[in-house]
Amino acid sequence: METTAKLISLLTAHASSFAPILDHDLNAPDVVRLDFTAANQTLLQADFKDTASFEQFVQEMLREKNATVGVGGYFEDRVIYRRSEHFGGAGESRSLHLGVDIWAPAHIPIYAPLAGTVHSFQDNANFGDYGPTIILQHELDGIIFYTLYGHLSRTSLDGLSVGKPIAAGDQIATMGPYPENGDWPPHLHFQLMADLLGKSGDFPGVCAPSEEEYYRQICLDPNLVLRSRHLGQDV
Repeated sequence: METTAKLISLLTAHASSFAPILDHDLNAPDVVRLDFTAANQTLLQADFKDTASFEQFVQEMLREKNATVGVGGYFEDRVIYRRSEHFGGAGESRSLHLGVDIWAPAHIPIYAPLAGTVHSFQDNANFGDYGPTIILQHELDGIIFYTLYGHLSRTSLDGLSVGKPIAAGDQIATMGPYPENGDWPPHLHFQLMADLLGKSGDFPGVCAPSEEEYYRQICLDPNLVLRSRHLGQDV
């Protein structure tokens, strides 16, 4: 898709102007990549339906690697979505993660890495869903694109309005605790999208394997913005 290729080029060219999304440096040595695929045999020991147990499991994964922040997940084929009917249904289950997760303590500040405006926001309150969610709209050289921030605190939605201007580096939210964050261990779901497909306040964060090719044209690698060496892209 020509627009997608141009957007990737623009994001790469403007990377030096992006603000950090957290106070914590995502290139620091205490940041590690966490694996939630079936290749991680320790996942067999976890109770993902009980969020407190799930959080303890994430903390143990971090401790084992002497880390305080975990990252990863772009197009990772995950087993953890079996915890919620939100990702199942009568047809093919959704398991491919379309964004990057940043596993970090609840209540820490989250910042806008790029200037833009508030496109939409809402509390997606189903078990296993995003919980409080903010979508920002951005523009580079005439190309419109979007970033999504999921699993926020409910107070993050206070004072928002559609069209509100946001500067790069502005605090836009705080990391949500469970159960208000969609009932997950505290983490930020960050997603980069070339098209919102007419949606507002919500957008799929996980797709079925058969939809991978389609969503790869829409959901670009968030590390184009995050620029973390732990996410596998040259920075």
